[in-house]
Amino acid sequence: MINTKKIWMNGEMIDHDNAKVHVLSHVMHYGSSFFEGIRAYKTEEGTAVFRLDEHIDRLYNSCKIYRTEIPYSKEEVKQAIFDTILINGIKTAYIRPLVYRGYESLGVNPSNCPVETMIAAWEWGAYLGEEALTKGVDVCVSSWRRLAPNTMPTAAKAGGNYLSSQLIKMEALENGYDEGIALDYSGNVSEGSGENLFLVSGGKIYSPQSGSSALIGITRDSVITIARDLGYEVVEETISRESLYTADEMFFSGTAAEITPIATVDKIKIGSGKRGPITEKIQKAFFEMTEGKNPKYNSWLTYVKMTEEKNPKYNSWSTYAR
Repeated sequence: MINTKKIWMNGEMIDHDNAKVHVLSHVMHYGSSFFEGIRAYKTEEGTAVFRLDEHIDRLYNSCKIYRTEIPYSKEEVKQAIFDTILINGIKTAYIRPLVYRGYESLGVNPSNCPVETMIAAWEWGAYLGEEALTKGVDVCVSSWRRLAPNTMPTAAKAGGNYLSSQLIKMEALENGYDEGIALDYSGNVSEGSGENLFLVSGGKIYSPQSGSSALIGITRDSVITIARDLGYEVVEETISRESLYTADEMFFSGTAAEITPIATVDKIKIGSGKRGPITEKIQKAFFEMTEGKNPKYNSWLTYVKMTEEKNPKYNSWSTYAR
């Protein structure tokens, strides 16, 4: 069970056990929800939320694609995120904002159903395990493919899209793997069940292009920036399945996964079968950034204490943010 005290729901802080929705809510029957996964990290300057603006922009864009208007401004949602971190007294956090269609009527058309918003935050470590950050994970190519173009929009981070992710993940676990890699509608590489994918070959770094039905991740964008700053060439292109088996290194990226190396694909060893040297350099630079130790990327961090200092209502919560 997620260990958190308060959840922000529609403008109010609700006790964990009282944060509920009606069973006839539209979201329960038709998957009409839109969400983000955001991390906040502990730094010497206090708790910092990673790329908050980009996450909030993507949340609003996901809703826009589905003709859903969030009843709060972006600034109000950001403030609610800060509030949720502070009131729960956590210094590192996984943050989940969720916008969903509530209960009014029941039918495919969601237009008459209210748009509701909630934000939760809790402490969460490495998504695929602490050891995975160095030793890597074992993955398989899933039998389940990603959505074809013009069926459902993969650019939207929508709850319904993750039924596909569940199939990929469960199949992988049932067969003894840590994670699965999905192919796109044409049989080319797309992404993991909830992560973007990078390959290293011949000193270059490759990632599937947006046309391969992958969500274009914010951590993915950060990895590309960091890799180029380190002097590596990054190529976004169509990637064939067999390229997975011949790569020198491979790793996942994502808010939850952060930078997780891949040791094997379909029981074929990738490189040395553990974290490779280029992956390690990118991983090191990424975590230095999240710890606030590289001023070059300071614009990616929004410090919670800055908000606290500007707003007297946080005075009673100040011990939480420090």
